[in-house]
Amino acid sequence: MEKRRKSKTNLRPVEIKKFKALLLAKRGEILDNVTHMEDETLRKQRSDLSNMPIHLADAGSDTFELENTLGLVGSERKLLQEIDDALERIENNIYGICEGGAEHHIPKARLKAIPWARYCVKCASLAEKGLLSREEPQRESDYGRISEEQDDNFDNITDEQNNS
Repeated sequence: MEKRRKSKTNLRPVEIKKFKALLLAKRGEILDNVTHMEDETLRKQRSDLSNMPIHLADAGSDTFELENTLGLVGSERKLLQEIDDALERIENNIYGICEGGAEHHIPKARLKAIPWARYCVKCASLAEKGLLSREEPQRESDYGRISEEQDDNFDNITDEQNNS
C-alpha cells in the first residue's frame, strides 16, 4: 500500500482544488492566445507574399509586428511554464509554500492574484534583486495576473469544475 505524503501546505483540499481549476483555466486561455497569435502571424506572412513589390516602410512595419508577436508568444510560454510548475507543486503537496528557503506560507490573497506564485512578497522582492540564495536568480512574473472578475469567481468554483 502506497504511503500518502503529509501535506506541508496550509490550504484546505477544497482551496487547492479551486486554485488548480484557476491554473488550468488560465493555462487554457494562454494556449488559445498563443495559438491565435501564431496563426495570425502565419496568415499575415502568407498574404504578404502575394503583395509584391513591397515598400520599405511596409517591410519595416511587418518586421516590427512579427518581433512584437514573437515577444508576446515568448512571454506567454514563460507563463505557461510557471503555471505547469505550480500544477506540479500541487501534485507534490507543496503548493502555497514559499520557495525562498524558510518554508513559510504564501498568503492566500497573493495566490488568488498570482496562483502560480513561487514566493511570498518578501522573497519575491529578494529574488527580483538577485539576493535570494538559490542556484540562479529567478524573476517571478505577475504578467497575466488573474483578473478581478476571475478573482471574484474564485469562491464560486464548484466541485464539479474542480473534478474535471
